[in-house]
Amino acid sequence: MFVYIPDQIASPPPVLVALHYCTGTAQAYYTGTQYASLADQYGYIVIYPNAPAGAGGCWDVHTNATLTHNAGGDSLGIASTVRYALSTWGADANRVSSLAQLRSDDDERSPWCLSHIFKGGAAFSGVPYGCFEGPDMWNTACALGEVIKTPQEWGDLVRSGYPGFTGTRPKMQVWHGTIDTTLYPENLWEEIKQWTNVLGYCKHQFRPRPILPSPTTCNTSGDVLTFFGLDTTTPSSTVSTPPTSPTAVPTGGAGTVAEYGQCGGIGWTGATVCVSPFTCTVLNSYYSQCL
Repeated sequence: MFVYIPDQIASPPPVLVALHYCTGTAQAYYTGTQYASLADQYGYIVIYPNAPAGAGGCWDVHTNATLTHNAGGDSLGIASTVRYALSTWGADANRVSSLAQLRSDDDERSPWCLSHIFKGGAAFSGVPYGCFEGPDMWNTACALGEVIKTPQEWGDLVRSGYPGFTGTRPKMQVWHGTIDTTLYPENLWEEIKQWTNVLGYCKHQFRPRPILPSPTTCNTSGDVLTFFGLDTTTPSSTVSTPPTSPTAVPTGGAGTVAEYGQCGGIGWTGATVCVSPFTCTVLNSYYSQCL
């Protein structure tokens, strides 16, 4: 592993685990991202794991070892680096997060098989946990977005990675570009089904809003806006369990959608007509919004 510790660290310092993309290296991810410079500003420690030699710069995301709690594989190696940071530098165990720029990988190294360590995570251009499971490093059907499961089936895969876990699950962000031809964006919908099932949210009960750069949109469930600081308030993780009544997509009356509400997209089953004077605007294949 490689570690970046700024000259001035917070007390105690948070930990960010920055996982490089497939065919990448820790050094390339260090130079190609702003995590280190932001660490200088905010005082957190950055851990840059490096994929094992002989793996072509890609992480093990398919074996039973890496998909199972404390069974070995790359996931255990990453967990060990976090434990080392906590014990060596007195890092804050309540502020450990993971960021993974996946591309040709998936969420197997995300916080889900390490729920007792990570408090939050984000996956960029990935696929659901367990989607690549099998004898080979590459799974074409999964990459093409052809592995379709119910939310319960996806959630059961996560739970099987750490049987008997009863603690608080980490918050999760999933991001995906709509023109990705390596890991097709259809996987985003499967990820949404998986994580909302694990956290106990209904996948249709989102709070959609446009964010920069346009036409990016953000769907959120539960308290994640506050946790990740996306609601302009101080980041917080005080809510340990999902709320009993997640905020639903805004509606403007029977059969209509209010301003900024979702009105279409692949997988959408709700209303498609906006209240006047708003128009259902296609932002991408997966999301149309009343604007």
